[in-house]
Amino acid sequence: MADRKNASPATSTGSGVLRPDELAKYVRLERVACAAPLAPWVENYWMLSWDLPEDVTHLSSTLPHPACNLSIERGHLRSEVEDDPVVVTGVQTRRFDVTVRDQGWVMGVKFRPGGMASLAGVSARPLRDRTVAARHIFPGAVVDELAELGPHLSPQSCQERADEVLTRMTGTPETAYQTLLEVVAVMLEDRSLVRVSQVEERCGIDRRRLQRLFERYVGATPKWTLARYRIHDAVSDLDAGYDGSLADLAARHGWFDQAHFTREFTELVGVPPGAYQRS
Repeated sequence: MADRKNASPATSTGSGVLRPDELAKYVRLERVACAAPLAPWVENYWMLSWDLPEDVTHLSSTLPHPACNLSIERGHLRSEVEDDPVVVTGVQTRRFDVTVRDQGWVMGVKFRPGGMASLAGVSARPLRDRTVAARHIFPGAVVDELAELGPHLSPQSCQERADEVLTRMTGTPETAYQTLLEVVAVMLEDRSLVRVSQVEERCGIDRRRLQRLFERYVGATPKWTLARYRIHDAVSDLDAGYDGSLADLAARHGWFDQAHFTREFTELVGVPPGAYQRS
């Protein structure tokens, strides 16, 4: 088996799924590492499977990460997936909702921020808030081999085949992409950074260059990315049972006033933090 040790710095949080305990009642979710040669571009693989009675549905809601995903989707499909089961979903700037029903299986490749754009040699900006057939982005031979994956294979076989197919596309990450990863890793590691100007100073990079890097590779702005990580942290605390004041929660994650925190939280999550905490 390929070496799956991933020495690359983390560029994503493990949070994002809203009310994960509720999702687990309906859907099996598993995250696994990719092979080491893919680690500069891929954060992890994720797999979903479900088999629900005819009269049962579940609304799965996920907060966006600053990353693109490639997925192979079988069974009951979301409306964005047509005849071709292999799709690319660009960075989502809003909450991502999918109604789970009947039977289904999905294997996803979660790229690092900018990873898909670097690996495929495309710009991420036109893909923002879009799902497109993967063959518009990746070579047809790669997509055809990924399309052979499905629930008829073991999870290990799916991992190994995906590793083999995608590793053929790898080379040496370009300098600009490596710079982007370093900036994102700093954003994630140092939670005291709450403004883009602080990131610029910490990383020694000017604003125009930073904006261009995020536009090209991520498809969203540095400000949006920084804010998403902070919201993820707050949601993770609430999911873990945080029962303190919302003012303290806001201050813990860098908001200078509770009103600003409440507005940003509500825009992304769909309900105010107080309502989410009570639920």
